[in-house]
Amino acid sequence: MKRDFLCINNLSAAEIERLIKRAVELKSGKDRSTCPLIGKSVGLFFEKPSTRTRFSFEAGIYQLGGQPIYLTPKEIQLNRGESIADTARVLSRYLSALVLRTYKHSTIEDFASYADVPVINGLSDAHHPCQALADLMTIYEKKGRLNGIKLAYVGDGNNVVNSLMEAAARTGLQLAIACPEGHDPSADILKASQSAAGSSIHITRDPHEAADSADVVYTDVWVSMGQEQEAEAKKQKLRSYQINSNLMERAKKDAIVMLCLPAHRGEEITDEVMDSPLSVVFDQAENRLHTEKALLESLLS
Repeated sequence: MKRDFLCINNLSAAEIERLIKRAVELKSGKDRSTCPLIGKSVGLFFEKPSTRTRFSFEAGIYQLGGQPIYLTPKEIQLNRGESIADTARVLSRYLSALVLRTYKHSTIEDFASYADVPVINGLSDAHHPCQALADLMTIYEKKGRLNGIKLAYVGDGNNVVNSLMEAAARTGLQLAIACPEGHDPSADILKASQSAAGSSIHITRDPHEAADSADVVYTDVWVSMGQEQEAEAKKQKLRSYQINSNLMERAKKDAIVMLCLPAHRGEEITDEVMDSPLSVVFDQAENRLHTEKALLESLLS
């Protein structure tokens, strides 16, 4: 039976642990000669342009022995009125899996409901689960554990935060979210995540409160792709939610700084912090490759 990966909640806590440990093995070079995707093709359907998602999946699929096929709406018949249902059924005859990077989360859900092959959410407006897997791996690498680690997220309550809330509920991360009023994460995901046994998720309007004694301080761009019309208004509301040296004084001395690239330096983060020894931003970006390889291996082997 095929399995999809549309959000973090599609994985159990044990499965997340196995994926992270497998990603660490892959990163170390173990099993370099194994190619579980030989003879398999994976489609990458992207409504949004990308750097990390596209390159990490294309490189990972190739390294596992498979063939990545990149598609945009203009290159297939969806652009001319063919239904998602028909497209998904046809692509299932050619491909072993499909990775989607879309605006509406419902687009990914529709593909998954009609496709006979695994569908992976490379990003939607509601969730960013592949990023969350890489985040968990990075924290595990740097801190040696996930349970009980305090992660302070400062900024816009977007798809990244939604996936981090689900990840926290699964792994025992203590999550403090600081965002301005009107920019909270999904209320439904928050409620469901807070109700999980052992969950510790707190929302505040004060970034310094969130960062207090944090092991990890995390941010993302203030204006996500597709939100350009409200850019200036959002930047004004988020101006005090910047990760800077003053904010980092509230965190633990050995705290690490994470950011879901791309970075708009001088907005959500300063150069001083981004380029400091505290920053693990580029390790975090690299770990997209290793966690996605582990995910593909688990879904397609």
